[in-house]
Amino acid sequence: LAVAGLGIQALYLGGVWVSIRQGLPAGTAALIVNLQPVLVAAAAPLIGERVAPRQWAGVALGLAGVVLVIWHKLNLGTSYGPPLLLCLLSLLAITGGTLYQKRFVPNFDLRTGQVVQFVAALAVTLPMAWWLEPMRIEWNTDVLIAMAWSILVLTAGGISLMFYMLRHGRVTAVSSTMYLVPSVTSVMAWLLFGETLGAQAIAGMGVTLLGVYLVVAQSKTETPA
Repeated sequence: LAVAGLGIQALYLGGVWVSIRQGLPAGTAALIVNLQPVLVAAAAPLIGERVAPRQWAGVALGLAGVVLVIWHKLNLGTSYGPPLLLCLLSLLAITGGTLYQKRFVPNFDLRTGQVVQFVAALAVTLPMAWWLEPMRIEWNTDVLIAMAWSILVLTAGGISLMFYMLRHGRVTAVSSTMYLVPSVTSVMAWLLFGETLGAQAIAGMGVTLLGVYLVVAQSKTETPA
């Protein structure tokens, strides 16, 4: 559990946030981390899971849909250097952490298991924070809302749901649901902040949903290897 926690909690989440803070555009970071279902599908046979051709089609469609949704936010310049490399390492971290957890520790109590993972992640992130950060927080409403969202929705909600799905489902199907994040984020930005939701983004959402459906529906018709 601690090994999986290092990949999923510390290296992935921490790495993405730091890479964006260091200047990597959020759209570029989103595209990079959404390559995770592709890597997981490629590596799934290593843990005894077969990926059917229909699922590969779904993985490809899902990625294409994500590109359509976030296209207007993409900045594919080559001048980002270290932040880009850090985001790529974060992609490898969540891929490895997900596969490791599915292979070795798929069943555990979500409460105590996540405590183990949080402690393992803290052992890495706290020294890094002391080294790289001023260790000073300017408390305001925006900070409190961001922290509440990260703790309650992203970690307690999203990560717990992912662990539950890993326990009961195939790793490729679970990873494919990450494709839905940009679509959900775009809809929330439209509802809460009035951001434009164009025809291309809406079409991308449809393509993404179709891709995820193909992956998940196929996994339900098969038994684990």
